[in-house]
Amino acid sequence: MAQPGLDARRAALFCLDRITGEGRLMAECLSDGALSHLSPPDRARAQRLTLDTLRSLPNADRLLKPHLKKRPPLAVQNILRLGTHELMSGEAAHGVINSLVDITGRNRRTASLKGLVNAVLRKIAATDAETRAKRGPPRLPRWLRDPLTTAWGGAAIKAMEAAHARGAPLDLTARDDPQAVAEMTGGTLLPTGSIRLTDPGQVSALPGYADGAWWVQDAAAALPARLLAPHKGERVLDLCAAPGGKTLQLAAMGADVTAIDISEPRMARVTDNLARTGLQATTLVADALEFATPGWDAILLDAPCSATGTIRRHPDLPHAKDGADFAALIAGQTRLIDHALALLNPGGRLTFCTCSLLPDEGEVQAEAALTRHPGLSVVPPALPGLDPAWPTPEGGLRLRPDHWADRGGLDGFYIVTFRNEA
Repeated sequence: MAQPGLDARRAALFCLDRITGEGRLMAECLSDGALSHLSPPDRARAQRLTLDTLRSLPNADRLLKPHLKKRPPLAVQNILRLGTHELMSGEAAHGVINSLVDITGRNRRTASLKGLVNAVLRKIAATDAETRAKRGPPRLPRWLRDPLTTAWGGAAIKAMEAAHARGAPLDLTARDDPQAVAEMTGGTLLPTGSIRLTDPGQVSALPGYADGAWWVQDAAAALPARLLAPHKGERVLDLCAAPGGKTLQLAAMGADVTAIDISEPRMARVTDNLARTGLQATTLVADALEFATPGWDAILLDAPCSATGTIRRHPDLPHAKDGADFAALIAGQTRLIDHALALLNPGGRLTFCTCSLLPDEGEVQAEAALTRHPGLSVVPPALPGLDPAWPTPEGGLRLRPDHWADRGGLDGFYIVTFRNEA
């Protein structure tokens, strides 16, 4: 009979090896079917083990270092990291160690190090509580921590790292009545109108899911569409629209929405969610830079970015990336802003946003756009529930994971709305 948790641990290790060794993202492991052979409970456990191990990885490495004369092969290193995470989380040492020693021994590439895994994990299991308590929140890798420290300061970065370590609650956006959704789901209504759940369980089993009364969307990600605030019947273009939360918001506000994204599978999710919620929008699979139809009253551009604001939800990002794509992303955002402005009607509005913590993908982009386009102005953000810490000098909003710490935090976002008078 198979050991409990063996399949989930084996699948988690497969994902860890791909993320830390090949630079893959967790989403790629899921889309490639790496967990599809598992039962639903094991699939959920494997995903949780992968993400939680990545979230605690720097601390695990620090605990392991005194017990290793040299760094083992990556596959063994990830076995030790997974075991350290589970042991430090209070899992029974016997089950964790036996399972991971078994996995090590069954793989020809790692079998010779089965004794090392057994010995090291037993030492980790014996680590005293005081040593465990000294771990503190895991630090971001230097390639990301250094530019963020330059931008926001050391104290803010430590607060963000603490937010990343806590993970993220589940936020919902209501199709019609936020208060009613909060009551039916047992959630808390946030000042900006999102509904927050701290222990939601299976999302599709929540009240209102089948009826399309709400969709999952971080409270920060829900703000761009609310700031664009389309009037009923306005022609609105949602560029780079997938996964579609903003499309649903714009449609629920009564806008005539056209949503564009280059990814066919991701746009299929948008179409599915439109059907589930009973909302209407035109969806197109296309490259936003090649879409040339003008005459839009308003455009929402959620530009491709480093996604550094979403690490509390996606702890794979710091380990799968190294910052090498920053320059290309920033250049692409500049092109998208200029292209979107060319599609606007005179007097039209463009809301630009990125889920990034880097000013080069936010504040700097806004200031540069105002310099390039003399007829451009900023629409001051006006929305109930905005925190006074969020507005920026150029007229945008800067949200960070350490904001609203007492409420469970936020994804990092930059948002600004322009009016095109040209």
